[in-house]
Amino acid sequence: MNTVNTIPSLDLNDFISNNTEKKLNFVQELGKAYEEVGFLSLKNYGLTNEIEQELYKEVYHFFNLPVEIKSKYEKPELNGQRGYVSFGKEKAKGYKKSDLKEFWHFGQELEENDPLVNEYEPNVFCDELPNFNKIGRHVFNSLEKTGIYILQALATYLELPENYFDKKVTGGNSILRAIHYPPIQTEPKGAVRAAAHGDINLITILMGASASGLEVQTRSGHWIPVTALPNQVVVNIGDMMSRLTNNKLHSSIHQVVNPPKKDWSKPRFSIPFFMHPRSEMSLNCLNCCIDEQNPKHFQDITAGEFLEERIKELGLKK
Repeated sequence: MNTVNTIPSLDLNDFISNNTEKKLNFVQELGKAYEEVGFLSLKNYGLTNEIEQELYKEVYHFFNLPVEIKSKYEKPELNGQRGYVSFGKEKAKGYKKSDLKEFWHFGQELEENDPLVNEYEPNVFCDELPNFNKIGRHVFNSLEKTGIYILQALATYLELPENYFDKKVTGGNSILRAIHYPPIQTEPKGAVRAAAHGDINLITILMGASASGLEVQTRSGHWIPVTALPNQVVVNIGDMMSRLTNNKLHSSIHQVVNPPKKDWSKPRFSIPFFMHPRSEMSLNCLNCCIDEQNPKHFQDITAGEFLEERIKELGLKK
């Protein structure tokens, strides 16, 4: 397993279609991929090339603003969950070296009467780039819709009602993260662009990055390079889903390695959508995923409690 083609490529239109055979085949291929590797590539995911190019243009403009302007939007009281997080602030769980990146978080927007409206951190808006805010919100909403389709397919695979996750993730504490890995100026001394980690959330939808570097570790322990194919996104399982399914669905460890020295001068941009449930959702292992061969591996916890633990482990909250 040493090429991008080792992760399956699926077409979301097969699931959305009225063709029962195509839909069931999509569900089975999706479930198999998430049991074995935890990653797949997906086409027809709801965004056009024009929208993606517009977002990347705005992201490029933001990260090229002067440091003193970007710093206005870094608000420690938001625990790194909204707005700007400066270079070197985030560490992967269990690592002492900080990742070689800076990033921006677009978060959920709730209705005023939603009981969680005061629990989530408020969004931050960039005054200098109004279209940055606008296009970020558009992409957030589009990928949230795509994520719900994927979760419906997963629910079907787990023999749950198709809409099992719908209300649990609508208004969830999801995040669209725009990441900038700046050019590497000096010897990293053990630091990498993103150290090996598992994502916190239910699923992650990763738009095509501007450069290679993403690697995923299979269940067998092999590392394989992963790049979104043209007009596709990469979608992977996060730790919350792995926990909920008692590790039936695999949250793969992945990393972004540093480029060869000849490419140190080149920046890298990446935009993942981290799909979170509402904070009150139970992550207790599903009964359908517990049996004699796979006894319960995890203690009971809610999504909000689990997120709180991980934010502290990442160094974003004291």
